[in-house]
Amino acid sequence: MIRLTKALDAWGTPDFEDVLKNEITRMKVDQLPLQQGLTASSHALDDNIRAIIIAVSESENFIQVKAGIFYSGIIAGCNCADDPTPVEAQSEYCEVLLDIDKKTAETGITLVAD
Repeated sequence: MIRLTKALDAWGTPDFEDVLKNEITRMKVDQLPLQQGLTASSHALDDNIRAIIIAVSESENFIQVKAGIFYSGIIAGCNCADDPTPVEAQSEYCEVLLDIDKKTAETGITLVAD
């Protein structure tokens, strides 16, 4: 389980969104549903993940955040000498919902379906 402790510590302060975006950008592909959010490529990359905060709300036990994630992916081919598939990174974007537990900072992350 992912714990966004710095974001939870910043909750209720003007720094919350910046702290949360920083924590998101430090995550790896296996911690975010980026592979499932691909539209232009077949393999999500860890480098250059950026986030924007779209909406924030609060319930009794959770901080709910809708975030947009900008990242890159590649079209993975067989890497044969005659493979015409380009290995250039493609820009990708998806939206996720984060549910941050107010007591433990444990965070569930789900992909928002179009």
